[in-house]
Amino acid sequence: MTDVRSELGLGDGLGGGAARHPSELHSAEQDSVKHHPAERADTDALIRGRASVGDFEITVLTDGFFYLDGGAMFGVIPKPLWRKRAPADAENHILLGTNTVVMRDGKRTIVIETGIGDKLSEKLRNIYAAKALLPAAFEAAGIAPESVDMVINSHLHFDHSGWNTRRDGAGKLTATFPNARYFAQRGEVEDGRRQRERDGVSYMADNYEPLVASGQMTLLDGAAEIAPGIRVELFPGHTPQLQAIHIESGGEHACYISDLIPTSAHLDLTWGMGYDLDPLTVIEQRKRFYAHAIPEQWLVLFTHDHHTPFGHVEWNERGRPVLRAANVK
Repeated sequence: MTDVRSELGLGDGLGGGAARHPSELHSAEQDSVKHHPAERADTDALIRGRASVGDFEITVLTDGFFYLDGGAMFGVIPKPLWRKRAPADAENHILLGTNTVVMRDGKRTIVIETGIGDKLSEKLRNIYAAKALLPAAFEAAGIAPESVDMVINSHLHFDHSGWNTRRDGAGKLTATFPNARYFAQRGEVEDGRRQRERDGVSYMADNYEPLVASGQMTLLDGAAEIAPGIRVELFPGHTPQLQAIHIESGGEHACYISDLIPTSAHLDLTWGMGYDLDPLTVIEQRKRFYAHAIPEQWLVLFTHDHHTPFGHVEWNERGRPVLRAANVK
């Protein structure tokens, strides 16, 4: 069985665990945003959880929680339904995570997603309450950015690729993970360059174009094996080229499903986002995902669930997908 150890008492079936080390928290004084109804005692923890899948040790880090409009995050689902799962503040904002997954097997260090980053304008930082905490989270976990061998972006929206790059002291854009090979779908870069009215604002060229230009980013054309036990597979709908990241080792399987199912509150087939470019395809792709993830007991890693970064999904008595308790050690 997959060994899932939540050190933070993440709840929702993931159980409690050891006390947090002070280095895993950022000071409340750093966060000027007023208290949100979804915040709780462990909300400020930089390490969101740990698990193991075969030989891979998995650590979930955060770039800090942020806010988006609840209606946009749940599309056509009425607020009286979604607010039971995701409480909103007075401005209808819900609290979301920016989960970066670090995988280590003693030979390689592989990173999935890089959060929002620190390159937003002041206006956008204030809108999203972006916190730019991923470097602090890596430090809290004792993982040096220089030790990272590979970085995989599920897609290139700004909240998934922000720390791909950073500015040095002279203002030049450089790779945050200088020794890593980056991977993204070619179609994501092409869509970012198109700057379409519908989704152009979601792409920030500074997050990927310098890596493409330098040759540090490998552009993929569909499914691919990135390394032994690590492969990507397309699950379109949110974007045409959104890729899930599969982690397979020792007969166990985990999957970072990204924005196909952004949080554990979005498990129902029709509970998509207003941000999805093709909502009907999202439904069909969720069916395809569940057809394997549920009977094969995959560990599902969520990209935007701050308090429940992973768990196993099962069908309930009414035939609906629900999160079940993971094995906690």
